Amino acid sequence: MALTFTSRAAQGLLAAGVALLAVAAPGAPAAAQTDADTVTWSVRPADASGEDGRAWVEQELDPGATAVEHMAVRNLSDQEVTFRLSAADGYFGDNGRFGMLPSDQESVDAGLWIEVQDSVTVGPDETAIVPFTTTVPQNATPGDHAAGIAASVLSEQVAEDGTTVGVESRVGFRVMTRVTGELTPSAAVEAVASSYDLSWNPLSPGTAQVTFEVVNTGNARLMITGAVAAGGREVAFPGEDEIDQELLPGERRTFTVTVDDVWPWFYVPASLEVTPAVIGEGEGAQVDPVAADAGFWAVPWPHLIVLAGIALMIASSLWGRRRSKARLQGLLEEAREAGRREAAEAPARP
Repeated sequence: MALTFTSRAAQGLLAAGVALLAVAAPGAPAAAQTDADTVTWSVRPADASGEDGRAWVEQELDPGATAVEHMAVRNLSDQEVTFRLSAADGYFGDNGRFGMLPSDQESVDAGLWIEVQDSVTVGPDETAIVPFTTTVPQNATPGDHAAGIAASVLSEQVAEDGTTVGVESRVGFRVMTRVTGELTPSAAVEAVASSYDLSWNPLSPGTAQVTFEVVNTGNARLMITGAVAAGGREVAFPGEDEIDQELLPGERRTFTVTVDDVWPWFYVPASLEVTPAVIGEGEGAQVDPVAADAGFWAVPWPHLIVLAGIALMIASSLWGRRRSKARLQGLLEEAREAGRREAAEAPARP
């Protein structure tokens, strides 16, 4: 899958950071267009003869080994364009999408392993095939290393305050390099926190949210899936309509999973389980699932208020009945006493 990058910087800094990242659909060329120059282009993996149908480059190399790949830079506009070519370390963002370091940040890993010419000039509606070389250092650690390679166009735009802003628009794809050696995939779960939202309708359940971080503590790229269970209900993550969640070695990502229709039983048992899986040639490597407790307190205040109201009504009714009974008994006693007095005061019959 090809990637589109667009970046902005202050006046005079044309090589700026990434401000926008978009992913093109599989099978469709990625394209970027700058408002200033209306230049449109695509960048795809290729062999020496042209695009080869890959979405990105996957390669497995020994420490010290070198591999030559190609990129197809296609100019879709009606003018000749000179594209700047660059490579940088890659990463997966908080939204799960792949990106590469902005031009004003220095790479420290696989972005330094790629050599490519500085620029290429491509005529209108033409394609240039550009080779690039990946050289793995002798001391490279085994496992997965990510980089991105891109073709960019520099332009200038006028900001709302009238100042000139440099813009670098980039289109590229990822280059994933697995350095041979022992794979030790592993993951950890940290910072587990749970919350509960009551429904003010006492006849309706509430909603639980479990937030946690997953950390890739091994040396292999992982696909992260799992499930959260709370109050007898279970929700899988990511959802069917959500992007796949990949983690590179050393990366961490925060997840929030919502579980609906959970009744507030004072303390609600909850748990989460993360099931990582190795991506790529090492898919057979075993990765142990990671489980964590996520129980939380859920005091049913609306229900307690209703129960308190019912109890108050019952108590009031009972108190009223007792008061009425006592008053009736008092009246009867007064009547009896009056009868006794009248009988005592009545004159005796002759």
